[in-house]
Amino acid sequence: MGNVSLCDAFKRYDDIVAVNEMTLEIEDGEFLCLVGPSGCGKSTTLEMISGLTLPSDGTISIAGDDVTDDPPKDRDIAMVFQNIALFPHMDVYDNISFGLRLRDFERAEIDRRVEQAATIVKLDGMLDRSPKELSGGQQQRVGIARAIVREPAVFLMDEPLANLDAKLRVHMRTEIQRLQKELDITTVYVTHDQEEAMTMADRIAIIDQGVIQQCAPPLECYTRPANEFVATFIGSPSMNRFDGVVRDESIETEHLELALKPERGREYELGDEDGGRDVSVGVRPENVYLVSSDDEPASPSASFAAVVDVLEPVGDQTYAYVRPQSASAPPSTDGSLMGDATEQLLVSVDPDTSIGEDERIEVVFDREKVHVFDDASGDALTHGLVGPLPTDDAASSSEEVQGD
Repeated sequence: MGNVSLCDAFKRYDDIVAVNEMTLEIEDGEFLCLVGPSGCGKSTTLEMISGLTLPSDGTISIAGDDVTDDPPKDRDIAMVFQNIALFPHMDVYDNISFGLRLRDFERAEIDRRVEQAATIVKLDGMLDRSPKELSGGQQQRVGIARAIVREPAVFLMDEPLANLDAKLRVHMRTEIQRLQKELDITTVYVTHDQEEAMTMADRIAIIDQGVIQQCAPPLECYTRPANEFVATFIGSPSMNRFDGVVRDESIETEHLELALKPERGREYELGDEDGGRDVSVGVRPENVYLVSSDDEPASPSASFAAVVDVLEPVGDQTYAYVRPQSASAPPSTDGSLMGDATEQLLVSVDPDTSIGEDERIEVVFDREKVHVFDDASGDALTHGLVGPLPTDDAASSSEEVQGD
């Protein structure tokens, strides 16, 4: 068994809280990614699991055993770091077997494990080479093989692909996925690259300021983000966002009104004594459509006018940065509609779409894919303004905004 459990794990450095009362259950054989912006506490969490850093409070268990105060050597774990740290004066065989030789394993057992690991990571015939004779990807495989020979209960990987070029990174993340499935070893993988997290993990734990914002399968985090931070962090390019106010049976934004019609006789208490509730309306670029396109959504919002500002062809799609016609401020630089930068909207269009810069267009939102967040707390209120009321616990635990 290689399940990992953190219970109210807390780490403080003087007056800085790096990890704040984190509770997390990682199942045996699961591939879990810790992802978040720089300084969010993901590496500190991994270091606490490994024993390189002891928690200020809380407990950590591996395979049911409390290892909170145990040194790394007693935790049945193996780590792969961003810095591969191979011994330059040793060949591949000696680098892979180094930890086993320190533990006085029999030579026959060392040979068996090294040959098996080399086969798994496809380093056959390279055991007598020095690290300088290997490519970056091959060196990373040596680091992974060095972890495999330990036959640990848990793999811990701290941004192991960060120093590789883009093409090699894509190849190696596929290799790591294959190895994890083949070996069926619990893996905790730290990355700041959300694309890595989305493509590799069974679940992703999104962390901000030492607190887990959501831990769920990647697609769920993308389609049903728990709050506005998750919604804008997951997805590249980022989600568009508008400020809005709920009034009666609609959400009013600067550029359009989204109808909200009560369903099944249910009334939605979304206003306050002043007759309105501040919310944020989010929509991803692929859920914004040109009125003139053939693939307009089945449940479009009201249309509004915009002017094309910049076009970015990226191969299979083109990103159009557009400015609602009433906007007067200059566009933002990142394409997101965060904060006061509500004068620009990012639209994903087919590369064959015939539009040009400075052209006036009409756009609509897919109401089935519109997200609404409470402006004060950032918590999600609903995902979609069309269809039946959600019945799952996550959706029913908060106030919902639904329409027909």
